[in-house]
Amino acid sequence: MQALRQVDGWPCEHVAVAVAGAAEAQYGDVERVFAWFSVTKLATAVAVLVACQEGIVELDEAAGPPGSTLRHLLAHASGLPPDDTTPIAEPGRRRIYSNTGFEVAAAFVGERAQMSFGDYFEHVWGFPLAGSPASGVEGGLGELVTVARELLAPSRLAPGLLAEAASVQFAGLDGVLPGFGRMEPNDWGLGLELRDAKSPHWTGTRNSPRTFGHFGRSGTFLWVDPDREVALACLTDLAFGDWAKDAWARLSDAVLAELAS
Repeated sequence: MQALRQVDGWPCEHVAVAVAGAAEAQYGDVERVFAWFSVTKLATAVAVLVACQEGIVELDEAAGPPGSTLRHLLAHASGLPPDDTTPIAEPGRRRIYSNTGFEVAAAFVGERAQMSFGDYFEHVWGFPLAGSPASGVEGGLGELVTVARELLAPSRLAPGLLAEAASVQFAGLDGVLPGFGRMEPNDWGLGLELRDAKSPHWTGTRNSPRTFGHFGRSGTFLWVDPDREVALACLTDLAFGDWAKDAWARLSDAVLAELAS
């Protein structure tokens, strides 16, 4: 896929990109290990949902601060702040992006599964979680494409559970999308950030509103567009910044334009 070659012009020293689904292509430093940062949340969310599917936990049981459930934690609606354990809002009132929320959700699963969440995560994925369930994966493009394929055509999750994860949870909540500002509403699924009508956004103008995924401040992203039946995965060694807002959208639009041609 020629569109992927535009990463040669990015200000990164190392970059790896892949398309999966309707087309299959990889380009760049495909064997290199990168820090995923918050793209980790996609893999963690799937692992937590597998635990729900196995009956280890339930989405609507109490977890986290008073009044919160596991569903609240995965949907960034528990009231927990980004990196602290003291709630700053009542559950279900605001969309507050929370690394702590994911760490609490993962610890809850580990306690119920009677093993560390890291062990459970590796059981689900076959690759390790090096640190926090919110940001700890260090892996290559192959591992990220594995996550992309699961979100395109699930084998670990039942299709209905993935569909629920990719649907709006606690509709109408406003909040800040990190790096892009306040969104009204700031729709989110179960660990999956939903594109919907958000603008500005890190995906492209050609992405359908049903696109979902995540990006990381280490300069990484994965989106899945179910209407186009395609995923785009990207790993870099340059932290997210203004360069990424432009480059990622242009790459996304170029990939989708090439698929449509």
